[in-house]
Amino acid sequence: MDDYNVIIRPLVTEQGMHFANLKGAYSFEVNKKANKTQIKNAIEKIYNVKVQKVRTANRLGKSRRRGRNIGQTSSWKKAIVFLDPDYHIDLF
Repeated sequence: MDDYNVIIRPLVTEQGMHFANLKGAYSFEVNKKANKTQIKNAIEKIYNVKVQKVRTANRLGKSRRRGRNIGQTSSWKKAIVFLDPDYHIDLF
């Protein structure tokens, strides 16, 4: 799997920016088949930073209704990447 296929997009939220400033933890939406080692290597290569650890979580899709039809949004995988204190990522 290519490094640019592992990382789908950064998750820019208010809580995510707080953790980025406080703990150096950045959250990303990643490929569901990617493991922690692939995520770490992709972040280090794309953003030129040093990663300490990676935490992952599988997020289930929510059920949604449109009239009488019931569907579900797609499931996805979230990765929280902790960087060394000397590094940071500029998302804006």
